Amino acid sequence: MSASLLILIPLLPLAGFLINGLGFPNIPKGAVGIIGTLAVVASFVLSVMTFNAFVAGGSQPFIVPLFDWITVGDLNIPFSFQVDQLSLLMLMIITGVGSLIHIYSIGYMHHDSGFGKFFAYLNLFLFFMLLLVLGSNYVIMFIGWEGVGLCSYLLIGFWNKNTNYNNAARKAFIMNRVGDLGFLLGIFTIIATFGSVEYTEVFSKAAAGFQVGDPVIITITLFLFVGAMGKSAQIPLYTWLPDAMAGPTPVSALIHAATMVTAGIYMVIRSNVLYSLAPSTLEIVGIIGGATALFAASIGILQNDIKKVLAYSTVSQLGYMFMGLGAMAYSASMFHVITHAFFKALLFLGAGSVIHAMSDEQDIRSMGGLRKKLPITFITFFIATWAIAGLPPFAGFFSKDEILAHVFEHNKLLWVIGVLGSVMTSFYMFRLLFLTFFGTFRGTHEQEHHLHESPASMTIPLIVLAVLSALGGFIGVPEALHGTHQLGQFMSPLYDLAKTANPAAFGHTSLSHSEEYLLMGISVAAAAISAIVAFVMYVQKGAVPAPDSEEKSSLQRVVYNKYYVDELYDAVFVKPIKTLSNILYSFGEIAIDLIIGAVVRLVNILAGLLRKTQTGSTGEYVFAMVIGIVVILFWKLLL
Repeated sequence: MSASLLILIPLLPLAGFLINGLGFPNIPKGAVGIIGTLAVVASFVLSVMTFNAFVAGGSQPFIVPLFDWITVGDLNIPFSFQVDQLSLLMLMIITGVGSLIHIYSIGYMHHDSGFGKFFAYLNLFLFFMLLLVLGSNYVIMFIGWEGVGLCSYLLIGFWNKNTNYNNAARKAFIMNRVGDLGFLLGIFTIIATFGSVEYTEVFSKAAAGFQVGDPVIITITLFLFVGAMGKSAQIPLYTWLPDAMAGPTPVSALIHAATMVTAGIYMVIRSNVLYSLAPSTLEIVGIIGGATALFAASIGILQNDIKKVLAYSTVSQLGYMFMGLGAMAYSASMFHVITHAFFKALLFLGAGSVIHAMSDEQDIRSMGGLRKKLPITFITFFIATWAIAGLPPFAGFFSKDEILAHVFEHNKLLWVIGVLGSVMTSFYMFRLLFLTFFGTFRGTHEQEHHLHESPASMTIPLIVLAVLSALGGFIGVPEALHGTHQLGQFMSPLYDLAKTANPAAFGHTSLSHSEEYLLMGISVAAAAISAIVAFVMYVQKGAVPAPDSEEKSSLQRVVYNKYYVDELYDAVFVKPIKTLSNILYSFGEIAIDLIIGAVVRLVNILAGLLRKTQTGSTGEYVFAMVIGIVVILFWKLLL
């Protein structure tokens, strides 16, 4: 694969952004959609070509230097791309799922007045995400890292005439800045420790010169993980992601499935050498991942907004990925990133199809019986629900159970937490499915009159994602099920240095096939029983969640209000900062006014005095000149 074609992978979406961003509204809507979509589809085609060329060439990673960028003393930061197994997998996810979301957006956003701006922002989002995963060093990664943060702000607050949506966009932006500070401190510490930010140099020096548990490596990995907590929405920096539902539904699909939230997972896997040298950091990663998975899943059980349920589902699934990373199961976590991209994009786009048919209604209590009116949406949504519940043989079963198997070996308590989270996931997802598509319609007569299946531009991406959600897990069939785990074999070279640095952590699994069958059986049985309970409650008994006005039990109220974490943050951080800002503003304004006023009066006084010396009399000017010459002569004589 030539370097020029590789450069086109991120540049094509950037070109789409520039054309649509500068040309709209002069470009017709049809052309806008075609330009924005073709830019990403072409990028996907080039990614596939790069992948094939890489595999055919022996799967050896290589660096593509573009130009010398920053040189300060001994520090040299080139602008270059790194092509290896991890970057290629991310390229395929970003451009492949991104292409389907762009196609879907043509139908979903067709009547929106900001159609051109929307496609421009989507293209820019993908450009920065591609830059993030292609960069050969942490600084280029950081450019993409900040770029996706900017684009999330623009897209979450896309409908900027709504104050609540603007607040959600600001919340996402500010909370990510907290995580980004940790990421920056990690980069600075890497520079101070290794004198470079290039992955190849940093990792080789770390593997050769540092022992397992070195305090410097632990510090670096903790700083980097703070950044990952912000981008990938882990406790305590997770509250921005559910609020990100304020943006158009294709944005939610893009953020949750293919771009922003996967950045933290990517960064940890990319830094596997450093994290393998810091087992104490991995313990923290695993614990926070497990807590997030369980915490978010419990909130999802009582949510009634179709997109909010999916949002908390994403937070929970990201927790599973970090649990896998904590157990040093890097390939398993990447496997779940891939399968999650398929079924989560499908779930959000399916939810968008429902919202589109329901005239923008998002409350599942006002839905019901939609499977007859929206058959394609129902079938594809059902496949995605089955996949995310971890039921065989769809994609989520293989990736989730592989993570749980590694976690079981690493920490039995975390495994129990993972199984409990799986039970909750199955329940709230089937609850969502049954309340939306089964029973009788509970909306208004006008909504029922307008119910219809979405256009082909929206249903075709659903069908493609449904196929991927059903079959995508077969790239990682474990040996216990007579598979070869092609993904694990493909990614194996990424960990050669980590195995050198910490060989004890990369031993073969100690689980026998019978133990793996038992663990699979437990998790599948738990998820299946949970789905059956949801069926009995919401289909056979026809239960419907109570309206918000109805009194709830104390526990239900706490969970329904998301454990009041937002209110806690507001009381502890937001209100005190606002109060201090108002105080400083009041006193600061007074002080500044006094200082500026005093300076102005002094200047006026001095100007008034100096003005009197300008009399216009030639004699006085000559006299002043003579006095000046005399003073200068005396000054010289005295010196």
